[in-house]
Amino acid sequence: MARYTTHTAAERVGSRTRRPVRTVAAVTAAAAGLVLVLGAPAPAASGRGGASAVTRAALDPALVAGRGARVDFAEQEAENASTNGTVIGPDRTAYTLPSEASGRSAVRLKPGQYVEFTLPRATNALTVRYSIPDAPEGGGVTAPLDVSVEGRHRTTMTLTSRYSWLYNQYPFSNDPQGDLLHPDWWITECGCVPAATTPAPAIDKPFRPSHFYDEQRLLLGKRYAAGDTVRLTAPKGSTAAWTVIDLLDTQLVAAPHVEKKAANVLAFGADPTGRRDAGDALDRAIAYAKKRHLNVYLPPGTYQVNRHIIVDDVTIAGAGSWYTIVKGHQVTLGTPAPDGSVHTGVGFYGKDAADGGSRNVHLSGFAVEGDVRERIDTDQVNAVGGALGDSTIDGLYLHHTKVGMWFDGPMTGLRVTRTVIADQIADGLNFHTGVTDSSVSDTFVRNTGDDGLAMWSEKKGDARNVFAHNTVQSPVLANGIALYGGTDNTVTGNLIADPVREGSAIQVGSRFGAEPFTGHLSITDNTTVRSGPFELNWKIGLGAIWFYALERDIDADIEVTGDHFLDSTYNAVMLVSDFPVKDKYAIRGVRFKDIRVDGTGTSVLSARSAGSASFENVDARNVGAVGINNCGAFNFPSSGSEFAVSDLGGSDGGGATGPWLAPWELPNTITCDDRPPVVQPPAPAPW
Repeated sequence: MARYTTHTAAERVGSRTRRPVRTVAAVTAAAAGLVLVLGAPAPAASGRGGASAVTRAALDPALVAGRGARVDFAEQEAENASTNGTVIGPDRTAYTLPSEASGRSAVRLKPGQYVEFTLPRATNALTVRYSIPDAPEGGGVTAPLDVSVEGRHRTTMTLTSRYSWLYNQYPFSNDPQGDLLHPDWWITECGCVPAATTPAPAIDKPFRPSHFYDEQRLLLGKRYAAGDTVRLTAPKGSTAAWTVIDLLDTQLVAAPHVEKKAANVLAFGADPTGRRDAGDALDRAIAYAKKRHLNVYLPPGTYQVNRHIIVDDVTIAGAGSWYTIVKGHQVTLGTPAPDGSVHTGVGFYGKDAADGGSRNVHLSGFAVEGDVRERIDTDQVNAVGGALGDSTIDGLYLHHTKVGMWFDGPMTGLRVTRTVIADQIADGLNFHTGVTDSSVSDTFVRNTGDDGLAMWSEKKGDARNVFAHNTVQSPVLANGIALYGGTDNTVTGNLIADPVREGSAIQVGSRFGAEPFTGHLSITDNTTVRSGPFELNWKIGLGAIWFYALERDIDADIEVTGDHFLDSTYNAVMLVSDFPVKDKYAIRGVRFKDIRVDGTGTSVLSARSAGSASFENVDARNVGAVGINNCGAFNFPSSGSEFAVSDLGGSDGGGATGPWLAPWELPNTITCDDRPPVVQPPAPAPW
């Protein structure tokens, strides 16, 4: 029953602070020799060419029916395909290639090796998620990947690691040989503060490598049929010692969208080859369109834009995100901007909320390709930003920016739909400061360097917002979906998979200076998989959903209903207060109803806070430890734990230790095992 301890503010999860422009990540730490529970990969399907099954978040789609983003591509995992390479993983240990892969497993190819997929349906476009090594001195390399369909259609993709491979402590570095960025921070590698330790500890280099993966899209030029094979080969002459293939997304892309009665940017001097800067031409087209009450149209092409395009009361439509690409270079500013930015880059921005914000903006059908390779929190180098009220964003592809979409309110009435956000240095999307009556739906987020989707009620509360039917996969740092304060918000129908470190699938946190949770918070019908990871600073396992009281009580009307927690590395549910405030803040009255828990490495509920929760019709199976690991506030009074559990009936199941919600555990029996052993659950199965 040893209590968990913290050492310095820098060590704690709660030390991660946030700034008005961007979040600041927590210091991270790898526990030497840590072995985490592993999950079995999705089963391979037999078929022509060793076909891999179509999966969603590396699961049988039947297990997540009706949840997550409705997308127009089919996902296939490389580890289920035909290959003469080597399957790596499954492994959930942070700072490893498998841990950041979808399903925690991938295929490593040496030069000359291949992985081959069989198309599940007609296809003319594909996306490859991959990793190749960094340069020895950092900064990335390029390497070829041969793509052949049916052994005939051949093309070569040029892969790059320029946008991957970060190292060291926050705010991370591109230098694999760099010394500690913060020698005055406590790190788990030595269990010490290096600058205050004599003799100074030796720290391995590269220190804490992460953010290994990138993705690249390819139009094939013709339509191929279901049953045709796609072979990805690392050619024998490859400059990369290895190429890791995580997955293949395939789809049938429609013909380009055309708008004839519109302000066509070509008429205003935009260069569709990308050789000349098109920023001024876009400005001219927008000004003309607003005067004539027309839309702005970006026909197929690549348009070079190296700054923000300010949008207000305008509709900008592309030919589709596969055809219209707005691409920029990161530009170093001669002097910092008033907001603290030292760089600028491509982005579509509403006016600042302080200046009234923008309204009636509609963006659709194009890609934004940025050039962000390092995390500088003061930089406004996001694909979409500012304040956009009464606006819509639909069908964008946002890639290689700092944050896909960062909205600074107050603002209201934004709708984000059918958008893909991939390979960001920080968040996927953040509703920050007084965003109200807005929603994100059918949006797919993969490989973010911080929270996938977030509502952050700093200074002014977010209210009445909805995250519905989105998919968030493989956030390298922090959470899939994060809620920091706010009123009457809803998270429903989402699919969240494979968070790696310092976060989980869903977090409800009183932290980062957020306003309190008030009103009703509804978390309904979501599915998490391979979540509840090991927290490297606390050295404990989290929950797939975790409530974290750091700066104030969490005592709003909170209901978690209809959620499925699958293959949780540690716990399905965790409620925790940081140890220095454990006797000051509590988490009260959270209601869990109609929940399914299929597989936990440890418990269904880990309570490490004062407070209470109720459970009704919560069914669990394959539970690895005691159903309720109740440590309360770690004072261990004779009257029982400071955390009380109410059984409202209908709950069932458990694991090797018996029923998960046993009468002897109620209402507040102390069952505290600070770090229980992990039992690997079987792969999720139909209920």
